[in-house]
Amino acid sequence: MTYYPPVSFHFKVEFSGLSDQELDMQFQSVSGLNSEIEIEEVIEGGENRFKHAIPLRSKFSNLVLKRGLVPNSQLIDWCRKAIEDFEFRPIDLTIKLLNDKHEPLISWSVVNALPVKWSIEDLNAMESKIMIETLELRYNYFKVIK
Repeated sequence: MTYYPPVSFHFKVEFSGLSDQELDMQFQSVSGLNSEIEIEEVIEGGENRFKHAIPLRSKFSNLVLKRGLVPNSQLIDWCRKAIEDFEFRPIDLTIKLLNDKHEPLISWSVVNALPVKWSIEDLNAMESKIMIETLELRYNYFKVIK
């Protein structure tokens, strides 16, 4: 049987308890789903050939979501409350990679996300392109759900 890897362009993002608007689930791109282990190097006295690597903790990048600007978005209202009013309400979200039947192939559960940045592209009368907004979230960790 020949295996074909899934495509990366068919996905959606669901925010728990925040928005059930279809437009708040659709994004142009999602990045930052990566993790690594922080390592402390320890030098052993009398042994100069190598350093010991001691694993400390997991480290996660910020999640960056991009999409065309959506007026009246509950997601952006949540973000603005945090940034403008300093009212933080962590939420969980799920990123789902979908198959051709719109069913999840694999999902990532992101825990305790908080907005840390919201931006829109520059306004430019010399270009004809879609206005993109970018939302950056800090979170505790994510888990892969199969």
